[in-house]
Amino acid sequence: MIRTDEDALKCDLAETYGIFDYRQLPATTVAVFSCGLKDDSRIQMILNNQRVSLDRTILMTISDRLALLLWFKTKDGQKGRNKPPLWSSIFNDSKETAAFNSGEEFEKERKKLLKGG
Repeated sequence: MIRTDEDALKCDLAETYGIFDYRQLPATTVAVFSCGLKDDSRIQMILNNQRVSLDRTILMTISDRLALLLWFKTKDGQKGRNKPPLWSSIFNDSKETAAFNSGEEFEKERKKLLKGG
């Protein structure tokens, strides 16, 4: 953890345990305190490659789903226009998820992607 981001670890130890100079403590004690940090601590989020905590991810997902449900009820939503901006798209680096109505649709898209477009 120290090699990954010492400053983040220092901040987490100070915030969580009131330890302002971890070097004065035995290494095993610092290790125990470090492993006891919560999942949304700075160092844990860095180690897990998370930009947003699980709590916030869940809230963003709920907000996105609600926005989509409301949008579907509008004229634009029924015609597939002016989709509302989604929080998850801001923090998600991957491409959009595709959905298919049948196995044949999936196979067509798969073949298209394997051929390069």
